Amino acid sequence: MTGGDGRNDAGTIVIAGRVAGIVIANPKGEAIQTKGVVCWIASPGNVPLARNDGGFGSAMTGGACLPPKGGRGVSWCDRPKGLHGRWLGGVAGVSPAEGGSGKAAGFEARGETFPLILYLWRMMMDYMTIDGVVVPIEGEKNVLEVIRKAGIEMPTFCYYSDLSVYGACRMCVVETGVGRVAIEASCSTPPVAGMVVRTNTGRLRRYRTLILELLLSSHCRDCTSCPKDRKCRLQDLASRFKVRTGRFENTAAESLIDDSSFCITRDAHKCILCGDCVRVCNEIQGVGAIEFTGRGSNMRVSAPFDMPIAESACVGCGQCSAVCPTGALTVRDDTAAVWRALDDAAALVSVQVAPAVRAAIAKEFGMHEDSNAIGRIFAALRRLGFDRVYDTATGADLTVIEEGAELVRRLQDGKAHEWPLFSSCCPAWVQFVEKEYPALLGDLSSCKSPMQMFASVIRETEKAVVATGEADGARGGAADGGAARGYARHVHVAVMPCTAKKFEAARAEFKAEGEPAVDYVITTGELIQMIREAGIVFDALVPELADRPFGEASGGGVIFGVSGGVTEAALRSIAEDKSPQALMRIAYTGVRGMEGIKEAQVTVGDRVVRIAVVSGLQNVREIIRRIKAGERYDFVEVMSCRGGCVSGGGQPFAASADKEGRSRNLYARDKRAPFPSSERNPVVRELYERGVLKGRAHELLHVDYRG
Repeated sequence: MTGGDGRNDAGTIVIAGRVAGIVIANPKGEAIQTKGVVCWIASPGNVPLARNDGGFGSAMTGGACLPPKGGRGVSWCDRPKGLHGRWLGGVAGVSPAEGGSGKAAGFEARGETFPLILYLWRMMMDYMTIDGVVVPIEGEKNVLEVIRKAGIEMPTFCYYSDLSVYGACRMCVVETGVGRVAIEASCSTPPVAGMVVRTNTGRLRRYRTLILELLLSSHCRDCTSCPKDRKCRLQDLASRFKVRTGRFENTAAESLIDDSSFCITRDAHKCILCGDCVRVCNEIQGVGAIEFTGRGSNMRVSAPFDMPIAESACVGCGQCSAVCPTGALTVRDDTAAVWRALDDAAALVSVQVAPAVRAAIAKEFGMHEDSNAIGRIFAALRRLGFDRVYDTATGADLTVIEEGAELVRRLQDGKAHEWPLFSSCCPAWVQFVEKEYPALLGDLSSCKSPMQMFASVIRETEKAVVATGEADGARGGAADGGAARGYARHVHVAVMPCTAKKFEAARAEFKAEGEPAVDYVITTGELIQMIREAGIVFDALVPELADRPFGEASGGGVIFGVSGGVTEAALRSIAEDKSPQALMRIAYTGVRGMEGIKEAQVTVGDRVVRIAVVSGLQNVREIIRRIKAGERYDFVEVMSCRGGCVSGGGQPFAASADKEGRSRNLYARDKRAPFPSSERNPVVRELYERGVLKGRAHELLHVDYRG
């Protein structure tokens, strides 16, 4: 291979059968055109003596390295000062078999002669230099992801890998190139092989400091009273860049709080217009409850016509609060009401904990995700003062049995159904149907969610205790110096990964004689706050068991917290073959994974059952489109949060990899469960055969959302 002008000898560099670059010798010491490739001169031992990145120049004779003519190429030379001499000619390091001439090459400098190799690495090499470190490009869609892979935590407000690139905050700007340096937002710049990037220069630090000062100049400064205190991205970055006193006058308006929703609270004057909430509501959920309005300095995020969020299309999923970097959108805090109940000596306070909670809480307390978190959660709840502590996975077993039976009846009724049977465990999905597709309400499963099923059973069981005034463990009794006294009322609390459960608890459908089955719902994040407020050292707790008679749960109940878990548990329940091999085959049908839409086929009896598993409400629209176009499904599981309840709006914020880790945690618990399928749970059998469900299963466990 020869140069285009015939003056340069050349050969190819082959690594693992792939042409990795070109070797060129420039005997006349004239300028060569590299057009965006990287040019190295190396001595024996591969010690670099000079470099020319993507420009014109004579790296052979000490000539200037000039900027490229267009493109992203950059030019620089870093050879040792005074390294001048004459080129001795030839090509070294490439054998004739690999396309080289096999000639000797050398460079005479300061009386010494060095054999040299000049590498012109082509763009296909997929490497870039970040702060002097060579980092491979392995399919990343932007420079920011490559930078993070290099172990550098870039400051961002508006970037999330699951959302579209918005590029509004400009905190992630970097310097690209050498000589003619450009400032670019790393989140919206695609990686290019040979690119040279600097992430931490004096100019960049000044830019970031200025951005933070401007944001803080129109932002509420009452950090210690903010729900996001110590979890606020703005607060974190202000501390990181030492922005303690701003140069600009604070023009923050008085807080304008919208607390109309049972699920989230909005404080518009803490918004920094990063657009994260808008994009997750539109791109992931497809709800469109909030959007940008106004222009310039009047721009803001609001519901249509500035209506209260509760009157908008919002379904309470809480994903907006999960991605909000400040206190503009937060989960509605119900811990004060729970503390009051715990302080009430006359109240029997019971609590249930959802499966997904255990998968997220350990990491928040500095423990490995595989730690026995649920046992420590039970212990912590008793330390907080709860009288009865239960595992919602037992309630999930009830849902599995009821929903599985409902599916079998539907498959056997001989009717031609226009729509499949849709799951109804997710309250945000139920609201979405009510607001967007009310015609589908008749095709929702009539099963209550595990939280509501279990609450109904617990309420019935504890009625006798409250009615007789039994004083076992009543707070404020003789142990506190007073006369022993019984419970005057029963308060039931649910710890959930989901903000929409707060709305579900308040629904009229789940009230009996005007009283709700669940009095208060607190999220995983709220429980973490209560544990810290009480000063409990979580990792020092000795794991404990749930209270009887509801202390058992199957593996099928545990995996309710992941997308596909409802379907897999139901299929285990109705399968004729209960062998471990058969149950494992169900796991491999395609129901597992974090994908937004999954499809599977299983045989139930002599019938092939087609199933779709959907997470992320935007994907529901696609499934409905497919059904209208003629595709047939028998059962569709829907979870509003991508990946299932492990990604719920009430969970501590996590990146995609962490959400996958939570899913693995629940599947690992499933393997260690004493029984894999729900109908084998002795507690459940006892409830149906001799307990409160005998003759009352439909009354206590089913609901009709059609009113």
